[in-house]
Amino acid sequence: MDIRQLQYFSEVAKQRSFTKAARQLHVTQPTLSKMVKNLEDELEVTLIDRTARNISLTDAGEIVFEQAQKVINSIEDLSVSLYDTMNVKKGKITIGLPPVISTLFFPRIIAECQKRFPEVTISLIEVGAQKVEQKVLEGEVDFGFVLLPVDEERFDVIEFVHQEIKLLVHKSHPLADREQIDLIELKEDAFLLLSKEFTLNSRTIEVCINAGFTPKIAYESSQWDFIVGMVSKNLGVTLMPEQIGRRVTDPDVRMIHLSKPFPWVLGMILAKNRYVTYAGKEFIKTVKELHEGW
Repeated sequence: MDIRQLQYFSEVAKQRSFTKAARQLHVTQPTLSKMVKNLEDELEVTLIDRTARNISLTDAGEIVFEQAQKVINSIEDLSVSLYDTMNVKKGKITIGLPPVISTLFFPRIIAECQKRFPEVTISLIEVGAQKVEQKVLEGEVDFGFVLLPVDEERFDVIEFVHQEIKLLVHKSHPLADREQIDLIELKEDAFLLLSKEFTLNSRTIEVCINAGFTPKIAYESSQWDFIVGMVSKNLGVTLMPEQIGRRVTDPDVRMIHLSKPFPWVLGMILAKNRYVTYAGKEFIKTVKELHEGW
């Protein structure tokens, strides 16, 4: 058994397709099939069920896939560690984060990083918070930025921003001139929410239910500025982080405090026990120092 066999099998397991895996690995499909078959013969087990229309892993395949990921990650960590030793501040950092976070905070973060370590490349992958967590665990990204809390048995967490969620309403809304409101007062209103892949969606529904009602959801969108635009057209109300509320310049939109605080706590997460590159450590240090400004 060698590392390449495990890498090839793992890619097939991820893609659930020999064709897609071969394309991803830049090898021919017969070469890939032979490599996986050799691994099965060596282990004397069937790893992939090829009888169904869509291939799936056997019970043994699931176990080998889980362990193979650990081996592959360890080898990658070794390579990165050696590279760091030879190339101190050079490198690449890949970050997963929801679009809301990237819009609000990352122009400043990237500008500061470029000033401090210009030879380090930073790549951003914008997805919902749940996918960010998965990408961090699978090693597709070095760090993730998500709404806390998360499972701290799987992640190391560095708190990044602590703000409160505020209510945004149209100026003609009956509550528009209030300084603060109870959520129950919105039980008859139409709600405009970020889409379901964002943790704020489920948290908003949860906090409304705890207040005594299930929100009537009129629209969902992945773009916070689109939601604010709908509020300005009096199509509903929304709950958004204070940082977004402060950015709204439309005179038709009012921001109101909630009587019971609804915290919005962002954190940077990394997988437990994963090696952190020199560049990654510098990035963490930068984020911690900028944390004081938000």
